[in-house]
Amino acid sequence: MLYDIIDVRVVKEYTLHIVFENDVQGEVDISQVIPFEGIFSNLKDKEYFSTVCVNKELGTIVWDNGADISPTFLYSLISNEVA
Repeated sequence: MLYDIIDVRVVKEYTLHIVFENDVQGEVDISQVIPFEGIFSNLKDKEYFSTVCVNKELGTIVWDNGADISPTFLYSLISNEVA
């Protein structure tokens, strides 16, 4: 089942606290799951990384350069379910 992300905040260096619409929530260290290459290379800059927000239409987290991460993938990391 696909759940949208409804809230995100930076809790420490490269780690996000993510809340899904079904109240599942947790922290993900993005540096451990996404290589900072290609469209994700800007995320190495901590100030830029902190501009993350939720795109309600996509139901996931995004950055201004168009980088986003699958909510299904993030859900699997937080809930320990296989994506």
